[in-house]
Amino acid sequence: MLFFENDYSEGAHPYILRRLLETNMEKLPGYGNDRYTEAAKEKIRCAIGNMDADVFLIAGGTQTNLIVISTMLRRYEGVVSATTGHVNGHEAGAIEYTGHKVLTIPHHDGKMDAAELDGFISGFYGDASHEHMVFPGMAYVSHPTEYGTLYTDAELSAISEVCRRWDIPLFLDGARLGYALACPESDLTLERIAELADVFYIGGTKVGALCGEAVVFPHKAPAHFLTMVKQQGALLAKGRLLGVQFDTLFTDGLYREIAANAIEKAMMLKGALISKGYRLAIDSPTNQQFIVADRETCSRLGKDVRYGFWERIDDEHTVIRLATSWATSSEDVGKLIDIL
Repeated sequence: MLFFENDYSEGAHPYILRRLLETNMEKLPGYGNDRYTEAAKEKIRCAIGNMDADVFLIAGGTQTNLIVISTMLRRYEGVVSATTGHVNGHEAGAIEYTGHKVLTIPHHDGKMDAAELDGFISGFYGDASHEHMVFPGMAYVSHPTEYGTLYTDAELSAISEVCRRWDIPLFLDGARLGYALACPESDLTLERIAELADVFYIGGTKVGALCGEAVVFPHKAPAHFLTMVKQQGALLAKGRLLGVQFDTLFTDGLYREIAANAIEKAMMLKGALISKGYRLAIDSPTNQQFIVADRETCSRLGKDVRYGFWERIDDEHTVIRLATSWATSSEDVGKLIDIL
Protein backbone atom coordinates (compact mmCIF):
# COMPACT_ATOMS: atom_id res chain seq x y z
CA MET A 1 0.00 0.00 0.00
CA LEU A 2 1.32 3.43 -0.97
CA PHE A 3 0.74 6.24 1.51
CA PHE A 4 -0.14 9.63 0.02
CA GLU A 5 -2.90 10.36 2.53
CA ASN A 6 -1.05 13.09 4.42
CA ASP A 7 2.38 14.52 5.18
CA TYR A 8 2.78 13.01 8.65
CA SER A 9 2.52 9.27 8.00
CA GLU A 10 6.22 8.78 8.76
CA GLY A 11 7.82 9.21 12.17
CA ALA A 12 10.72 11.66 12.19
CA HIS A 13 13.81 12.51 10.19
CA PRO A 14 16.71 10.16 11.08
CA TYR A 15 18.84 13.11 12.25
CA ILE A 16 16.20 13.93 14.86
CA LEU A 17 15.99 10.35 16.07
CA ARG A 18 19.76 10.21 16.29
CA ARG A 19 19.93 13.40 18.35
CA LEU A 20 17.18 12.16 20.66
CA LEU A 21 19.20 9.00 21.27
CA GLU A 22 22.46 10.89 21.71
CA THR A 23 20.93 13.19 24.33
CA ASN A 24 18.65 10.63 25.91
CA MET A 25 20.59 10.03 29.11
CA GLU A 26 21.51 13.64 29.77
CA LYS A 27 19.95 15.02 32.93
CA LEU A 28 18.29 18.28 31.98
CA PRO A 29 15.85 20.76 33.56
CA GLY A 30 12.18 20.28 32.73
CA TYR A 31 9.47 22.33 31.03
CA GLY A 32 11.71 23.63 28.25
CA ASN A 33 14.34 25.15 30.52
CA ASP A 34 17.08 23.04 28.94
CA ARG A 35 19.92 24.12 26.70
CA TYR A 36 18.56 22.42 23.60
CA THR A 37 15.28 24.30 23.79
CA GLU A 38 17.13 27.58 24.28
CA ALA A 39 19.41 26.78 21.34
CA ALA A 40 16.37 26.01 19.18
CA LYS A 41 14.76 29.32 20.10
CA GLU A 42 17.93 31.23 19.29
CA LYS A 43 18.21 29.53 15.90
CA ILE A 44 14.58 30.34 15.13
CA ARG A 45 15.16 33.98 16.10
CA CYS A 46 18.13 34.06 13.74
CA ALA A 47 16.06 32.48 10.97
CA ILE A 48 13.35 35.15 11.23
CA GLY A 49 15.83 37.99 11.67
CA ASN A 50 14.41 39.08 15.02
CA MET A 51 16.47 38.35 18.13
CA ASP A 52 13.82 39.91 20.39
CA ALA A 53 11.00 37.55 19.38
CA ASP A 54 9.33 35.36 21.98
CA VAL A 55 9.34 31.68 20.99
CA PHE A 56 7.39 28.81 22.59
CA LEU A 57 7.35 25.13 21.68
CA ILE A 58 4.00 23.30 21.81
CA ALA A 59 3.37 19.66 20.96
CA GLY A 60 0.56 19.90 18.37
CA GLY A 61 -1.19 22.17 15.90
CA THR A 62 -4.70 22.12 17.34
CA GLN A 63 -3.29 22.78 20.81
CA THR A 64 -1.32 25.67 19.39
CA ASN A 65 -4.30 27.20 17.61
CA LEU A 66 -6.64 27.03 20.57
CA ILE A 67 -4.05 28.32 23.08
CA VAL A 68 -2.90 31.23 20.90
CA ILE A 69 -6.42 32.25 19.98
CA SER A 70 -8.00 31.87 23.42
CA THR A 71 -5.10 33.64 25.11
CA MET A 72 -5.07 36.63 22.78
CA LEU A 73 -8.82 37.18 22.52
CA ARG A 74 -11.01 38.93 25.05
CA ARG A 75 -14.03 36.99 26.28
CA TYR A 76 -16.42 38.73 23.88
CA GLU A 77 -14.26 38.35 20.78
CA GLY A 78 -14.04 35.77 18.02
CA VAL A 79 -11.51 34.94 15.32
CA VAL A 80 -12.15 35.71 11.65
CA SER A 81 -11.24 32.89 9.29
CA ALA A 82 -11.94 31.85 5.72
CA THR A 83 -14.64 29.18 5.60
CA THR A 84 -11.94 26.65 4.68
CA GLY A 85 -9.72 27.60 7.62
CA HIS A 86 -8.50 24.67 9.69
CA VAL A 87 -9.86 26.19 12.90
CA ASN A 88 -13.30 26.31 11.29
CA GLY A 89 -13.54 22.93 9.63
CA HIS A 90 -11.14 20.36 11.04
CA GLU A 91 -10.53 21.00 14.72
CA ALA A 92 -13.68 19.53 16.22
CA GLY A 93 -14.89 22.88 17.57
CA ALA A 94 -11.72 23.36 19.65
CA ILE A 95 -11.90 27.15 19.36
CA GLU A 96 -15.58 27.27 20.26
CA TYR A 97 -14.84 24.97 23.19
CA THR A 98 -12.67 27.74 24.65
CA GLY A 99 -15.65 30.12 24.48
CA HIS A 100 -14.67 31.94 21.28
CA LYS A 101 -16.58 31.82 18.03
CA VAL A 102 -14.99 31.32 14.61
CA LEU A 103 -16.37 34.08 12.38
CA THR A 104 -16.20 33.07 8.72
CA ILE A 105 -15.85 34.95 5.46
CA PRO A 106 -15.65 33.45 1.93
CA HIS A 107 -12.49 31.80 0.67
CA HIS A 108 -10.83 32.17 -2.71
CA ASP A 109 -8.89 28.99 -3.47
CA GLY A 110 -8.51 28.68 0.30
CA LYS A 111 -7.33 32.26 0.80
CA MET A 112 -8.81 35.20 2.69
CA ASP A 113 -9.28 38.45 0.78
CA ALA A 114 -8.14 41.65 2.52
CA ALA A 115 -10.99 43.77 1.13
CA GLU A 116 -13.58 41.25 2.33
CA LEU A 117 -11.96 41.13 5.76
CA ASP A 118 -12.10 44.92 5.91
CA GLY A 119 -15.72 44.89 4.77
CA PHE A 120 -16.64 42.28 7.36
CA ILE A 121 -15.15 44.30 10.22
CA SER A 122 -16.55 47.57 8.88
CA GLY A 123 -19.98 45.99 8.58
CA PHE A 124 -19.76 44.75 12.14
CA TYR A 125 -19.06 48.19 13.59
CA GLY A 126 -21.61 49.73 11.23
CA ASP A 127 -24.34 47.61 12.78
CA ALA A 128 -26.13 49.57 15.48
CA SER A 129 -26.62 46.32 17.41
CA HIS A 130 -22.98 45.22 17.33
CA GLU A 131 -22.74 45.30 21.13
CA HIS A 132 -25.01 42.25 21.03
CA MET A 133 -22.69 40.40 18.66
CA VAL A 134 -19.32 38.62 18.76
CA PHE A 135 -16.55 41.14 18.11
CA PRO A 136 -13.96 40.34 15.42
CA GLY A 137 -10.84 40.22 17.58
CA MET A 138 -8.29 38.44 15.39
CA ALA A 139 -7.70 37.33 11.80
CA TYR A 140 -6.51 33.77 11.12
CA VAL A 141 -4.86 32.56 7.92
CA SER A 142 -2.97 29.41 6.93
CA HIS A 143 0.14 29.46 4.76
CA PRO A 144 -0.02 27.33 2.74
CA THR A 145 -3.79 27.15 2.81
CA GLU A 146 -5.87 24.03 3.29
CA TYR A 147 -6.15 23.95 -0.53
CA GLY A 148 -2.38 23.99 -1.00
CA THR A 149 -2.32 27.57 -2.27
CA LEU A 150 0.08 30.31 -1.24
CA TYR A 151 -0.38 33.88 -0.11
CA THR A 152 1.76 36.36 -1.99
CA ASP A 153 3.66 39.09 -0.17
CA ALA A 154 1.16 41.62 -1.53
CA GLU A 155 -1.85 39.60 -0.34
CA LEU A 156 -0.52 39.01 3.17
CA SER A 157 0.63 42.62 3.39
CA ALA A 158 -2.87 43.81 2.55
CA ILE A 159 -4.40 41.58 5.23
CA SER A 160 -1.82 42.79 7.74
CA GLU A 161 -2.68 46.41 6.92
CA VAL A 162 -6.38 45.75 7.53
CA CYS A 163 -5.59 44.11 10.88
CA ARG A 164 -3.46 47.03 11.99
CA ARG A 165 -6.03 49.55 10.87
CA TRP A 166 -8.64 47.83 13.03
CA ASP A 167 -6.13 47.07 15.81
CA ILE A 168 -6.54 43.29 15.79
CA PRO A 169 -3.72 40.71 15.63
CA LEU A 170 -2.96 38.64 12.56
CA PHE A 171 -2.31 34.96 13.31
CA LEU A 172 -0.66 32.79 10.65
CA ASP A 173 -1.02 29.03 11.00
CA GLY A 174 2.23 27.54 9.71
CA ALA A 175 1.61 23.84 10.25
CA ARG A 176 3.00 23.29 6.73
CA LEU A 177 5.05 26.48 6.56
CA GLY A 178 8.20 24.64 5.53
CA TYR A 179 6.50 23.47 2.34
CA ALA A 180 5.32 26.99 1.51
CA LEU A 181 8.82 28.40 1.95
CA ALA A 182 10.26 25.67 -0.28
CA CYS A 183 8.03 26.54 -3.24
CA PRO A 184 9.87 28.39 -6.03
CA GLU A 185 6.67 30.40 -6.58
CA SER A 186 6.67 31.80 -3.03
CA ASP A 187 7.80 35.38 -2.51
CA LEU A 188 7.23 35.25 1.26
CA THR A 189 10.14 34.52 3.57
CA LEU A 190 10.30 33.77 7.28
CA GLU A 191 11.69 37.25 7.83
CA ARG A 192 8.82 38.85 5.94
CA ILE A 193 6.19 36.78 7.72
CA ALA A 194 7.68 37.92 11.04
CA GLU A 195 7.19 41.51 9.90
CA LEU A 196 3.58 41.06 8.80
CA ALA A 197 2.11 38.68 11.39
CA ASP A 198 1.61 39.37 15.08
CA VAL A 199 1.94 35.68 15.85
CA PHE A 200 2.70 32.65 13.69
CA TYR A 201 4.03 29.17 14.11
CA ILE A 202 6.58 27.03 12.34
CA GLY A 203 5.19 23.53 11.99
CA GLY A 204 7.33 20.55 12.89
CA THR A 205 4.78 17.73 13.09
CA LYS A 206 4.21 17.77 9.32
CA VAL A 207 7.75 18.75 8.38
CA GLY A 208 10.08 16.12 9.79
CA ALA A 209 9.52 16.15 13.55
CA LEU A 210 7.85 13.48 15.67
CA CYS A 211 5.69 16.30 17.00
CA GLY A 212 5.92 19.97 17.79
CA GLU A 213 5.17 23.50 16.62
CA ALA A 214 7.28 26.59 17.30
CA VAL A 215 5.06 29.58 18.16
CA VAL A 216 6.64 32.93 17.40
CA PHE A 217 5.56 36.31 18.72
CA PRO A 218 7.73 38.78 16.76
CA HIS A 219 6.95 41.62 19.15
CA LYS A 220 5.90 40.34 22.55
CA ALA A 221 3.91 37.39 23.80
CA PRO A 222 0.75 37.97 25.85
CA ALA A 223 1.35 38.22 29.57
CA HIS A 224 1.89 34.85 31.25
CA PHE A 225 1.56 32.95 27.98
CA LEU A 226 3.57 30.03 29.37
CA THR A 227 1.13 29.81 32.28
CA MET A 228 -1.74 29.58 29.80
CA VAL A 229 0.09 26.80 27.95
CA LYS A 230 0.43 24.96 31.26
CA GLN A 231 -3.18 25.59 32.26
CA GLN A 232 -4.43 24.03 29.04
CA GLY A 233 -2.35 20.89 29.46
CA ALA A 234 0.18 21.59 26.72
CA LEU A 235 3.39 22.17 28.68
CA LEU A 236 5.57 19.07 28.46
CA ALA A 237 7.56 18.22 31.56
CA LYS A 238 10.13 16.75 29.18
CA GLY A 239 10.25 19.89 27.08
CA ARG A 240 13.68 18.76 25.87
CA LEU A 241 11.87 16.48 23.41
CA LEU A 242 10.65 19.49 21.48
CA GLY A 243 13.85 21.45 21.99
CA VAL A 244 16.10 18.75 20.56
CA GLN A 245 13.85 18.35 17.54
CA PHE A 246 13.72 22.03 16.60
CA ASP A 247 17.39 22.50 17.38
CA THR A 248 18.08 19.76 14.84
CA LEU A 249 15.61 21.06 12.25
CA PHE A 250 17.21 24.50 12.35
CA THR A 251 20.80 23.27 12.15
CA ASP A 252 22.56 23.44 8.76
CA GLY A 253 19.36 24.25 6.87
CA LEU A 254 17.75 20.86 7.49
CA TYR A 255 14.21 22.28 7.73
CA ARG A 256 14.36 23.87 4.28
CA GLU A 257 16.21 20.94 2.76
CA ILE A 258 13.70 18.28 3.73
CA ALA A 259 10.71 20.51 2.90
CA ALA A 260 12.12 20.96 -0.60
CA ASN A 261 11.96 17.18 -1.10
CA ALA A 262 8.19 17.22 -0.68
CA ILE A 263 7.82 19.96 -3.29
CA GLU A 264 10.11 18.21 -5.77
CA LYS A 265 8.15 14.95 -5.46
CA ALA A 266 4.80 16.75 -5.64
CA MET A 267 5.80 18.42 -8.91
CA MET A 268 6.79 15.04 -10.35
CA LEU A 269 3.37 13.77 -9.40
CA LYS A 270 1.57 16.87 -10.68
CA GLY A 271 3.24 16.57 -14.07
CA ALA A 272 2.14 12.95 -14.33
CA LEU A 273 -1.41 13.75 -13.32
CA ILE A 274 -1.68 16.41 -16.02
CA SER A 275 -0.07 14.24 -18.70
CA LYS A 276 -2.43 11.35 -17.91
CA GLY A 277 -5.52 13.55 -18.21
CA TYR A 278 -6.54 13.82 -14.57
CA ARG A 279 -8.45 16.99 -13.76
CA LEU A 280 -6.81 19.09 -11.05
CA ALA A 281 -9.36 20.55 -8.67
CA ILE A 282 -6.97 23.42 -7.95
CA ASP A 283 -3.57 24.52 -9.22
CA SER A 284 -1.45 23.90 -6.14
CA PRO A 285 2.31 24.61 -6.12
CA THR A 286 2.77 22.83 -2.79
CA ASN A 287 2.98 19.26 -1.51
CA GLN A 288 -0.81 18.86 -1.60
CA GLN A 289 -2.30 17.92 -4.97
CA PHE A 290 -6.06 17.71 -5.45
CA ILE A 291 -7.78 15.84 -8.27
CA VAL A 292 -11.38 15.31 -9.27
CA ALA A 293 -12.03 11.56 -9.37
CA ASP A 294 -15.12 9.59 -10.31
CA ARG A 295 -16.37 6.70 -8.24
CA GLU A 296 -14.61 4.05 -10.33
CA THR A 297 -11.27 5.87 -10.10
CA CYS A 298 -11.59 6.24 -6.33
CA SER A 299 -12.32 2.56 -5.98
CA ARG A 300 -9.44 1.54 -8.26
CA LEU A 301 -6.87 3.79 -6.56
CA GLY A 302 -8.08 2.78 -3.12
CA LYS A 303 -6.89 -0.79 -3.66
CA ASP A 304 -3.24 0.26 -3.70
CA VAL A 305 -3.10 3.88 -2.49
CA ARG A 306 -4.03 5.61 0.72
CA TYR A 307 -5.27 9.06 -0.28
CA GLY A 308 -7.20 11.78 1.51
CA PHE A 309 -10.91 12.44 0.95
CA TRP A 310 -11.43 16.17 0.54
CA GLU A 311 -14.94 17.01 -0.62
CA ARG A 312 -17.78 15.53 -2.62
CA ILE A 313 -18.75 17.40 -5.77
CA ASP A 314 -21.77 15.32 -6.77
CA ASP A 315 -23.00 11.73 -6.62
CA GLU A 316 -20.29 10.57 -8.99
CA HIS A 317 -17.31 12.84 -8.36
CA THR A 318 -15.09 13.51 -5.38
CA VAL A 319 -12.08 15.71 -4.78
CA ILE A 320 -9.27 13.61 -3.33
CA ARG A 321 -5.89 14.76 -2.03
CA LEU A 322 -2.51 13.21 -2.74
CA ALA A 323 0.10 14.57 -0.35
CA THR A 324 3.86 14.19 -0.45
CA SER A 325 6.12 14.72 2.54
CA TRP A 326 9.69 15.35 3.59
CA ALA A 327 10.20 11.58 3.38
CA THR A 328 8.46 10.75 0.09
CA SER A 329 10.77 8.82 -2.21
CA SER A 330 11.08 8.96 -6.00
CA GLU A 331 10.37 5.22 -5.98
CA ASP A 332 6.99 5.68 -4.29
CA VAL A 333 6.06 8.50 -6.66
CA GLY A 334 7.04 6.28 -9.59
CA LYS A 335 4.85 3.45 -8.30
CA LEU A 336 1.92 5.85 -7.87
CA ILE A 337 2.39 7.16 -11.41
CA ASP A 338 2.31 3.59 -12.72
CA ILE A 339 -0.98 2.98 -10.89
CA LEU A 340 -2.41 6.22 -12.25
